[in-house]
Amino acid sequence: MRIVVLGGTGQVGRKVVENLERRAQAVVVASRTSGVNARTGRGLDAALELADAVIDVTNAPDVSSPDALRFFEETTHRVMEAEAKAGVKHHVLLSIVGADHTGEEGYFAAKGAQEVAVRSGSIRSSILRSTQFYDFARMIAEWNTDQDTVRLPAKPVQPVAASDVAEKLVELALGSPLDGALDMGGPERMLLPAFVNRVLRVDNDPRYVVADDDITPVGFTISGDLLLPHPPSVEAPTTLETWVREEGRRTVSHER
Repeated sequence: MRIVVLGGTGQVGRKVVENLERRAQAVVVASRTSGVNARTGRGLDAALELADAVIDVTNAPDVSSPDALRFFEETTHRVMEAEAKAGVKHHVLLSIVGADHTGEEGYFAAKGAQEVAVRSGSIRSSILRSTQFYDFARMIAEWNTDQDTVRLPAKPVQPVAASDVAEKLVELALGSPLDGALDMGGPERMLLPAFVNRVLRVDNDPRYVVADDDITPVGFTISGDLLLPHPPSVEAPTTLETWVREEGRRTVSHER
């Protein structure tokens, strides 16, 4: 198969591309660095030529900005139109758990609008909604740091390894379209402060992580158990401790 990876040079995109190459699939890496701008359409038609499927792992330049909504809507409509013209048969989208719940704001609402754009297009599709990646804990900490303290409510989360998500995206692209959505989370539930604290310890980060249910954290305007995967769902295999050990080995390798 010939598969186009939109956002193929990003965090998840690189893992998707590597996974496809290991499976000996024809891969087109479509990103701004490779001359493809999905929002403006520059280079898009050429990238989609003879493609069987598209995996969309693009992300807005600023996920906290109101422009994220416009980015996802404009980009997805343009991509779906280009796919129809190129004869693409399957569109695979990476979304986020909770995006399908209306009434929320911010990034969740933007991803929800992207899902609507995909479902309303003429191309058959599969949507994979992921929980937070393990390494996303670092960004959560940056968004919610006050001096030397990170304050987060004790919300339950079920974070996941980005490599597991990439593998599932590839499996979906190589199979028949779901014509629907699938949630995906890691194998363990934990509280948000404990999750962020464990990842910061990997980096020897001295910040304190404190549970505080009286605050609304930046990046987590969505409520309660909507952060957790709901049926139909799939559980990824990589635990947080396994990921931590892999991060430690990568750190040692880079220091040599």
